[in-house]
Amino acid sequence: MVNKNNVQEPQVDIATAVSKSEKFINENKKTIIWSAVAVIIVAALIVLYKYAYSEPRAQEATDQVYAAEMLFGEGEFEKALNGDENTIGLAEVIDEYGSKAPQAVYFEAGVCALQLGKWDDAINYLNKYKGTDPIIKARAIACKGDAYSAKEDYSKAVDLYMQAAKCADNILAASYLLKAGIVYEQMGKNEKALEVYNTIKVKYPQSLEGYEIEKYIERIATK
Repeated sequence: MVNKNNVQEPQVDIATAVSKSEKFINENKKTIIWSAVAVIIVAALIVLYKYAYSEPRAQEATDQVYAAEMLFGEGEFEKALNGDENTIGLAEVIDEYGSKAPQAVYFEAGVCALQLGKWDDAINYLNKYKGTDPIIKARAIACKGDAYSAKEDYSKAVDLYMQAAKCADNILAASYLLKAGIVYEQMGKNEKALEVYNTIKVKYPQSLEGYEIEKYIERIATK
């Protein structure tokens, strides 16, 4: 039998290994140094961009948009979107600051354009809204539905209304479902409309739409 205790472990020539490492470093010293310098420069540029440009630009955009958002809240959609001699408008904030502008700006600009009858502009602004709040997100989707409905693209509009209702499954969803039902009727899809109206009746009876839904159901029944 072989005595395991007598098995010789391979010996590592430490001196040779160190010598090879030193040789490699000496031969590639410039490359190693410049690689290290490059990493430091890139890291420094990232930090500089973040603190000297990106974050200040984002804060500047937030400061600039305040007056326009006040006008938006007052229903002054033309001034809110395009500004005047005293106020920078939402559209200019988006053009100037791009992705650094607050997400709410895209939603508000979309609503303004919708209120002004600028359907394509409304869709473009709302497509750029990437907010995560489910209520505002659902509202943005529904507003896109309004724009497509105004353009008489009813198929796209109804899909967006249904999507908005699923995005925020609360009492506000009833209003999106009602819009979907009305569009289904315009498309001649009365069975689909009735299905949506019954969903409102069952799921959202306490909503404003729920209180009035019977007249829509009866309207389908008479057709």
